[in-house]
Amino acid sequence: MTTQNPPRRFTPMSQTATDYPVLLIDSDAPLNELHACASERLNAALAYLHLMACSNVSDYTEHDINTVANTARIMVQDVADVFAVIERRGFGAPTAS
Repeated sequence: MTTQNPPRRFTPMSQTATDYPVLLIDSDAPLNELHACASERLNAALAYLHLMACSNVSDYTEHDINTVANTARIMVQDVADVFAVIERRGFGAPTAS
């Protein structure tokens, strides 16, 4: 007899700084709340990148540019992680186990 693992309620977010997931997404949260979370982060990332695009690059050191890129990457990765949960819920894609 084959048993299936139930879907996990909390989906770990992607991280590169830790070996153990410390940030989790509540996969049972209402879809409109998940969407609001993703939308807030995406809009913040876009505004942040727009601000940087309008700045003079010569005003920044290489370290500053790396910090900007890493901050944007983290924010966009958060959005991708939340969208993955929305897609599993909204489109009925199989849950990763």
